Amino acid sequence: MIEAAKESFLKQGFMKTLGAEIIHIEKGLLKIRCKKQEGLTQQHGFFHAGVLTSIMDVACGYAALTTMQEGSDVLSVEFKTNLLRPAKSDVIIATGRVVKSGRTLVFCEAKVTDEKEEILYTTMQGTMISLKPNN
Repeated sequence: MIEAAKESFLKQGFMKTLGAEIIHIEKGLLKIRCKKQEGLTQQHGFFHAGVLTSIMDVACGYAALTTMQEGSDVLSVEFKTNLLRPAKSDVIIATGRVVKSGRTLVFCEAKVTDEKEEILYTTMQGTMISLKPNN
C-alpha cells in the first residue's frame, strides 16, 4: 500500500497548491515537507494554522493507508489539533504515525516541526476510516 499512498498523494491538488511533498514513507509512518511561501502565511508571517492542520491530516491519512488492505482508500473521521507555538521556520515537516490500526478505523498521531525536527509547532490526534474495496 506504500505505492498506492504515493500515487494517491500525487492526485491531491491541495497538496500541490501548498507545495507539499512526501519525503519519507514506510508502513505506518509518513513525512511531508512544506516550504514557506507568501500564500501560506498569516498576518504575522508565520505558517497559517490551516496549512499545519492540512499537512498533518494528510500525513495521518497516508500513514494509515499504508496499513490497510490492498485496494482500500482512506478518509478522515475526526481530528484534534494543538497549536503549541507559531511556525516561523522556512520549512516545516509533518510526521504522521499510526498508533493503532483496526479493521475499519485507524488511530494516528501527527506533529509539525522545523526542518531539523527539533522545534515542535503542532500536534494532532486523528481517526481515519478504511474504505474497503467493493463498498
